[in-house]
Amino acid sequence: MHCLTCQSTIDSDDGRCPKCGAMVHRREDPESERRFVTILRADVIDSTGLVAELEPEEAVSRLEPALAAMRGAVRQFGGIVSKELGDGLAAVFGAPIADDNHAPLACHAAIELVRRVVGLGDPRLQVRVGLHSGHVVTYMVASEFSKVYEIGGVAQHLAARLESAAEANQIFVSEACQKLAEGHVRFDFLGRKALRGFNEPLPVYRLLGASDLSSWRVRRARSVSRFVDRTTERALLWRAAEKVATSRQTVLLMGDAGIGKSRLAHEFAQDLRAGGWRLIDTECSPNLQGAPYSALKRLLLSVFDAAARDQTRTVDPRDALPVVQQRAIDAVLDLPISDPQWDELEPHARGRAIADASCAIVESIARRQRTVLLIEDLHWIDRASDTIVATLSGLQSPDLLVLLTTRPNGMPVWISSCHAEIVAMRPLDDDSGLAMLAEMLGPATSNADLKNRIISHTANVPLFIEEVCRNLKDSGLLLGQWGDLSLARPVDELGIPSSIQGVIAARLDRVSRQERSLLQIAAALGSRANQAMLRKVAALPEDVLQDCLAALDRAELLVKIDSELEDSLEFRHEMVRQVTYDSMVEKVRESIHASILAALESDQAWADGPDTLCYHATRAKDWRKAFRHGREAAQKCLARSAFTDAANYFVIAMNSLDKTDLTRSREANAIDLRLEARLAFMASGQVSDWLDHGKEAERRASAIDDIERKVAAMTVAAAAQNFYGTPAEAVAISEDVIVLAKEWGNLGWLNAAEYGLGQAYFLAGRYQGAEQAFARVRTQLQGPDARPPIGTPPKYTLLLCCMMKSLTHTVMGELDVAEQLQREAAAIAEETGRPYDRVAAAYSGGWLKLGQNDPAAAASILEDGFVLAQKHGIRLFVPVLACHLGMAYLEQGLFDRARGMLTEAREEAKAVGYTSAVLRSSIYLALATYRLGDARAAQNMLREARNTARQQGFSGLEAEALFSEAVVTPAFSTESRAAMLASLRAAIAIASESGALPLRHKAEAMLGEMLAQGDELT
Repeated sequence: MHCLTCQSTIDSDDGRCPKCGAMVHRREDPESERRFVTILRADVIDSTGLVAELEPEEAVSRLEPALAAMRGAVRQFGGIVSKELGDGLAAVFGAPIADDNHAPLACHAAIELVRRVVGLGDPRLQVRVGLHSGHVVTYMVASEFSKVYEIGGVAQHLAARLESAAEANQIFVSEACQKLAEGHVRFDFLGRKALRGFNEPLPVYRLLGASDLSSWRVRRARSVSRFVDRTTERALLWRAAEKVATSRQTVLLMGDAGIGKSRLAHEFAQDLRAGGWRLIDTECSPNLQGAPYSALKRLLLSVFDAAARDQTRTVDPRDALPVVQQRAIDAVLDLPISDPQWDELEPHARGRAIADASCAIVESIARRQRTVLLIEDLHWIDRASDTIVATLSGLQSPDLLVLLTTRPNGMPVWISSCHAEIVAMRPLDDDSGLAMLAEMLGPATSNADLKNRIISHTANVPLFIEEVCRNLKDSGLLLGQWGDLSLARPVDELGIPSSIQGVIAARLDRVSRQERSLLQIAAALGSRANQAMLRKVAALPEDVLQDCLAALDRAELLVKIDSELEDSLEFRHEMVRQVTYDSMVEKVRESIHASILAALESDQAWADGPDTLCYHATRAKDWRKAFRHGREAAQKCLARSAFTDAANYFVIAMNSLDKTDLTRSREANAIDLRLEARLAFMASGQVSDWLDHGKEAERRASAIDDIERKVAAMTVAAAAQNFYGTPAEAVAISEDVIVLAKEWGNLGWLNAAEYGLGQAYFLAGRYQGAEQAFARVRTQLQGPDARPPIGTPPKYTLLLCCMMKSLTHTVMGELDVAEQLQREAAAIAEETGRPYDRVAAAYSGGWLKLGQNDPAAAASILEDGFVLAQKHGIRLFVPVLACHLGMAYLEQGLFDRARGMLTEAREEAKAVGYTSAVLRSSIYLALATYRLGDARAAQNMLREARNTARQQGFSGLEAEALFSEAVVTPAFSTESRAAMLASLRAAIAIASESGALPLRHKAEAMLGEMLAQGDELT
């Protein structure tokens, strides 16, 4: 086998490459997966012109030096060449082995690629490079002679477009890659550029070169939180520091990426420096993992830099060393050496000299001053430096504290031999996590819910907390400055910032394929998984299952929950579950969800509801089952008045059914589903969808020549038209439907059509016709052969009839009849206990109290109904309840409260598409505005409402607007008094015709007062 970094031959037992020291990764052919990676595309500019005149062999030879340079640069930084393109290549970083540094590594590879090609000395060989970070699908393609690791998705096309746009020997980078690599390398923003195949110009950066910042300084520059907690870990470090007077101490801080190892190490080191300690620090870099002695070189440079700044020391630490050790240091520092003695040394002797010299320098420094030697990220150390660091960590030198950091998968094999104290770093506790968030978001309690969600989402890993907050701020969901941020709008999903995608993916890559498969099943089950269900779906032998679960528990990916009620497991934090789930390609997801669905359906003991079955059926793309379970879930939601959820499940059922084979039976089910869904869309205020589904049902019924279902569909559409269209349209449609329903003889849909006609008459101001229509339906529903519309409980329709009939009698001034009907409606609501019924009864009850001139009692009833409607998402009633509540406040003289409530009513009515509610709330909002002193604004609002009501046929509302215009018009001139009289007379005429006696009496009384005052004009 060969090293992926330098391509030198390695033995199958080698853990590291003997030449470059890179870790040897063993893995079976990778499965098809979704990955977040960085893609590099590079090619030779004008390669066709270079080889056009050449024979095939000569053409290959002409381009091969550049291609070899490209391959070498990619492999040096851990990339995989996925495809060679004749004059260039495509490479991927971060797959098949995940690496959280994939973007910086790709950038360094691109820099090295250009350097190597330019170094060939052929001015006609010029390259261009494109880099982009994004989600791809990775898979193996096997042919007769080879296997190719392919990548697919939009991300590779963007990398190719950036490559095409780049100039000679330049590297163009996408914004996604730039954000991930910023600080590690330097960029120049080129503005937005139009790239072929993309609709909008995209931000493009030019990669300038490597940065001189350490990884710690890059991370520190991004940090926006203060250091918190770590009391236990700091105590262990201080205990070690106190022991250095008698012997050398070595401490290893171990933890996963983002846990805060570097932050703790540097905070502690700075405390030591303040106490008079000398700090010598270095870090191992993934970019230099294949470069021998790269970590040691950084360590020595730190030593010499500290010595140069020490004013009490005038002698270079190297001067006291024997000559051969001085040459050894020069070799590590890549200084020129002209010494025959050094040249004659064997490689082993040179290594010994380097180790002796390094130890001698560190010991000499520790003798002069207590010293902390901080070496970070041992998991990236090069092989040559690893040997030296092992020796340094085992030195028997007082006043030396060796402080190391590593990830769990990079634990040095020599750590036990140097008697190091290992400090395993854990996530923060909740209080410390909240302290971090208070520092970043601010102390305001308004963000308390968001903070708790972030804590749960990130499991208190400091890096994850910071990056989630940064992601919310960068996306505009959090506004303001760090330390004082507020939510711009509700946050639905916290998501996974791209900066930590690789961190989590790298953790997942440490587990075996069998363990990962189990983790994928758990991810499909949700944030918490029942062990018995895992056992059933995974179908593993019990001992294998338990071994896998134990391994996942040790890795803190899927942990066991101590519970007497269930044998469950849950993900350490939600982001692990999301990355696991997102890494699966579609076919794998479908297969897992299908297995879960089969397991759930085969044993009723699981007691999972139709919503869970619907979820897995949809993800498994089993459309027949998704339809059936979606419908059941919708019915379950309807039963508990969860109307928005019911509407969502009806949509899932509709879409699923439409993906099955087209048959007459399917179309009949599709129509019935839309008819049944009307209650959910109606109650949740999705009026336009309600109307659209009714029309779609009608179209489908016509297509299969099903007259009964067509009548039903027309009835549903007509009912929606009452809220969404004009009264004239609603009356005409309802009358046509009644004729058809009578011809067909379906009493249930005839009742629905009659009820819809009554509503249409009511909105048109034809109150007597409305009362008669409601009376017919009420009489039939109270009889022994009560026939409500299909899918509707009898009591539900009867209550609505009582509600609307009570409203109608109240408008007509027949309060005794209205009160009797209201009692009947309230009794039904009390009997059923359904929130929808209680809200409907509250609506008519509040209207009745307003008609009885008891606004305080009306407000009390309407407030209860308004709160109940909002709580249960009964959105259709929200604007009308709010409108009449505003009217009640207005009658009580609470003008500010009235204006606020009526404004809310109008906006909610607009959002729902409830035309009559928009008009009514506008009329009474104008009256509140007038009472608050703005007569002109009130007049303008009423004039607009009156004209709209007249044009659209809302004659009852037109009369109310006319009367209100007379109320707000100041009688200061002949013209204004004439306008008032005209408004009153028009209102009286409409009210007389419609039967709205209370309104007619009020208008007549006002007119009589004006005439009595001698204001009649001829």
